Amino acid sequence: MEFIKEESEDVKIEETFRVKHEETETHNIIKMEFIKEETEDVKSEETFRVKHEETEEQTDLMALKEESQGLNETEEKDQNEKHHDFKTEEKSISCSQTEKTPKIQTKTLNYNIIHTGEKPYTCKLCGKCFTQKNTLNVHMRIHTGEKPYTCKVCGKCFTLKNHLNVHKRIHSEEKPFICPHCGKRFKQKNTLNVHMRIHTGEKPYTCELCGKCFTHKNTLNGHMRIHTGEKPYTCELCEKSFTRIGELKIHKRIHSEEKPFICPHCGKRFKHINTLNVHMRIHTGEKPYTCKVCGKCFTLKNHLTAHKRIHSEEKTFICPQCGKRFKQKNTLNVHMRIHTGEKPYTCELCGKCFTHKNTLNDHMRIHTGEKPYTCELCEKSFTRIGELKIHKRIHSEEKPFICPQCGKRFKQINTLNGHMRIHTGEKPYTCKVCGKCFTLKNHLTAHKRIHSEEKPFICPHCGKRFKQKNTLNVHMRIHTGEKPYTCELCEKSFTRIGEFKIHKHSQ
Repeated sequence: MEFIKEESEDVKIEETFRVKHEETETHNIIKMEFIKEETEDVKSEETFRVKHEETEEQTDLMALKEESQGLNETEEKDQNEKHHDFKTEEKSISCSQTEKTPKIQTKTLNYNIIHTGEKPYTCKLCGKCFTQKNTLNVHMRIHTGEKPYTCKVCGKCFTLKNHLNVHKRIHSEEKPFICPHCGKRFKQKNTLNVHMRIHTGEKPYTCELCGKCFTHKNTLNGHMRIHTGEKPYTCELCEKSFTRIGELKIHKRIHSEEKPFICPHCGKRFKHINTLNVHMRIHTGEKPYTCKVCGKCFTLKNHLTAHKRIHSEEKTFICPQCGKRFKQKNTLNVHMRIHTGEKPYTCELCGKCFTHKNTLNDHMRIHTGEKPYTCELCEKSFTRIGELKIHKRIHSEEKPFICPQCGKRFKQINTLNGHMRIHTGEKPYTCKVCGKCFTLKNHLTAHKRIHSEEKPFICPHCGKRFKQKNTLNVHMRIHTGEKPYTCELCEKSFTRIGEFKIHKHSQ
């Protein structure tokens, strides 16, 4: 019975020891949760310190245990071994808890500081205050320039460990930060935060001079140079200066053949990322710019801007030669070729040159014989769509173009424009050989053959060649017997208008 009682007491004592030990561990865990560091570096240092303290405590326990065991062996040699060991361990725990009291008080002090807001650690260089000494130590690296964390890949050094961790993502494809709106992924949280402003519309940086707002601080800094006139970035090759460093980088590609941006679809290379982005719309079919008036969509913003002038009377582009106004710059550029005589588009088969690319495309059908435009009423086919439109007016009396001077109506706008020169006296087409001027371009073209031996019009009956189509048409009457000019008095008919005029004067 004595042995059972003693064993029961041992169990109770052992249970009491286990509960106390668990409470001690729980207390340590709670304290560790409160003592959170402001940076990962401080966390690591604190963890090491706590572990070191626990190691010291365990060493103290072992020493006390051995000392107690020696004492008990001298005084109580006949005592049960298990009971003796437990008592020794209990004494050791009691001593250990007594010695830990100052350390627990220190941790409790740190815990209280966190909740009271007290910052007892002050930087002697800048006066900034901190809650914990370790945080102050980390802060001091700003002044000392110490960067103890080094990237093993590129050798770049950092002040804080978490800065190194963020940097490491540059060398990997890890993108842990995801936009909740569009799903785009980012390597750094700051980059995600900036990206989110696209969805929120937030522009936190405001120019104090003009009130304009910006999404990025760097954009605001670059904008401020508009007001100051500062251009700090200078090209070393041509000494041209720029407001933004990005503009300088783009400019430098002028002096080289560098084209770093490659289309993943067709492999075409570009000097600018924006040019590549615009080019990509060819493959995606994206047309992000929409006309609010008619709903037509465009790939480029300037195409939309030019299109808007169709809905207005705005004609901002003026020809410096004749003063004619145009809605689009491209139209003015094409018009200028009338004055310069430039014909940049050449037929590879016959060498003939053209002012417009579309005119060259139409001309190529002469060689191929293609006539893709067919009249739905008579099934007659044409090489050019303009010819089909003109032809369709044969089936109607439509003459939509009216001369504001004399009221004469025309089926074609070009015919009206040519007619208007009768009233204005304008003769924009000049022969470079003799200086003679003409109202219509085809008149100049026909005139040029006087200065050459070119005779492109051939009679299909006798093979005779002519410089002008009208001369061939008159000649053809010899073979057809046609006499279109008839005298109203004697009803005599003539093949040529000249013969008809002579006959009228002789009466």
